[in-house]
Amino acid sequence: MQLTILIDSGSSETLQNQIIRQMQALIRDGQLRPGTPVPSSRELSKQLQVSRNTVAEAYGHLLEEGYLCTRRAIGTFISDTLPEDAIATRTNPMLSRSPSHRRAVNLPLPYTGRGLPGLHRPIDRALSHDFSLGKIDPKSFPDKTWRRLTLECLGGAAERMSEYNDPAGLPQLRQLIANYLGPARGMVVSPEQIIVVGGCQQGMNLAAHLLVGSNTPVVMEAPCYRGAAFLFESYGAKIIPVPVDDHGLRVSALPAQGAKLACITPSHQFPTGVTLSMDRRLALLDWVCRQNAYLLEVDYDADFRYEDSPLPSLYALDRSGCTLYMSSFSHSIGPGLRLGYLVVPRSLIRAATTIKALIDNGQPWLEQAVLTQFIREGSLLHHLKRIRHTYRSRRDALIAALQRCFPGSRVTGAESGSHVVWRLPPDLPPADELKAIAHASGVGVYPLGDSPSWFHEDYPECERILLLGYTLLGEDQINDAVERLHAALAKGDPSGPASLEP
Repeated sequence: MQLTILIDSGSSETLQNQIIRQMQALIRDGQLRPGTPVPSSRELSKQLQVSRNTVAEAYGHLLEEGYLCTRRAIGTFISDTLPEDAIATRTNPMLSRSPSHRRAVNLPLPYTGRGLPGLHRPIDRALSHDFSLGKIDPKSFPDKTWRRLTLECLGGAAERMSEYNDPAGLPQLRQLIANYLGPARGMVVSPEQIIVVGGCQQGMNLAAHLLVGSNTPVVMEAPCYRGAAFLFESYGAKIIPVPVDDHGLRVSALPAQGAKLACITPSHQFPTGVTLSMDRRLALLDWVCRQNAYLLEVDYDADFRYEDSPLPSLYALDRSGCTLYMSSFSHSIGPGLRLGYLVVPRSLIRAATTIKALIDNGQPWLEQAVLTQFIREGSLLHHLKRIRHTYRSRRDALIAALQRCFPGSRVTGAESGSHVVWRLPPDLPPADELKAIAHASGVGVYPLGDSPSWFHEDYPECERILLLGYTLLGEDQINDAVERLHAALAKGDPSGPASLEP
């Protein structure tokens, strides 16, 4: 290990004192932590180009003062217990800093946002049954196939790992995605229009970098995914919330003028789960064209349509070249893969690929290579067919259990996706209270306000809505979880709501 010590041979201060002073500063500032090994006197003298005796004498001084300690036959280390003056400085590090350094804390802070997207949730060990959103059952992951393909790809990894890849993604992967979007989404695109990104969040970031600046009016669904709203705000956007009803975005409530971008989740609106009707899709595209604006279509879980054929994507219906299409493999394979793709109009290819290169110079090669093989050999389609059937059975089990245990329940957003919206009957407590009761029974449920959602302040019924993801639990677990919740409510809790009849 090399230390950040600089020797000034022209200084009036001795070389030994320069080493002592700078090592004390490194220790006091916490750059050298207790227990950290330091270089041997031979190594440090070679690094600083001074005599070994000079370093040895400096180390001896630091040993006497208690900054260093030795462990026989092992080496020299930073002491676990430091001198009193060093300890006092570490408890208040600003005391050791210059006035100009102290003033830095008064500088304007960069944008810190109103919060995180909320997708990551630490594992709650108190929950035996979790209706969390965005998680998949580990048993559904194609482990054996993925392991086999990973080993195959590693056979040619040496050459590919030693060079930079195309920032827009592996050409073979982009071609396969283009082939998939034809029959699956009704889209005719070229591989050059596809940019491989690190999931939907990075895809939206790339779109925002392209289209959003200070005070740019951006239309957002209300409610919507807060990770998108907060992201656009970080670029200076002025958010224009437009309400959602049972048929999707209320196109009639769109602003008459001024908007430059609209971000929409038409296939399975997040969080309400509704599907944007065909009439509204056409009306929305007409509005975007008249506004001379762009449309960002976030198709985060359109692989899971259960009741009928999916409607054509907005991109497929667009005839004016104003739509960007965003999707990922988080729901179909797993969120830990962190791979998705953004499809841009031909007019934006050069700008989008340039910005992608500036952001990160491309996604990791190995994950892309394995995914390419996974799609090429037909494993993705086979995997989707299998888990689509599994998720549909789990969705049916959840709806049946809710209707059996809580008559009068209204469940929406069940036609597609990986979660449903439970609109609570009037005889149940509010969503926040219900969450606490469920948690005490080992069941995780999520009120709208405690989900990765952003909604306008006057959004109705937000206290009477729970979002339930059903992809993480098996059918027996789902039935058991709903029955546990019913039993907890029927039993009553002196600190909770009034008891219910079983």
